Amino acid sequence: MIIGKVVGSVVSTRKNENLVGSKFMIIKPQQGGDTFVAVDNVGAGIGENVLVATGSAARIGCGHNTAPIDAAIVGIIDDDI
Repeated sequence: MIIGKVVGSVVSTRKNENLVGSKFMIIKPQQGGDTFVAVDNVGAGIGENVLVATGSAARIGCGHNTAPIDAAIVGIIDDDI
């Protein structure tokens, strides 16, 4: 899993039919690296720190087993110690 910060959102009116209704957020990884897009089904907002699952775990974690998802927000971090 990756810890990152939501730095923006992406609007896509035309997309794969398995992604209709999905919200897309731009994530900046805490450990550095390039920003990336993740599906958000937990209601994260810009500025929040989040947990992101990647790979096949992302599809399974958000219940879209047949969708082309490579990253998904699976939790909002309340406080990192």
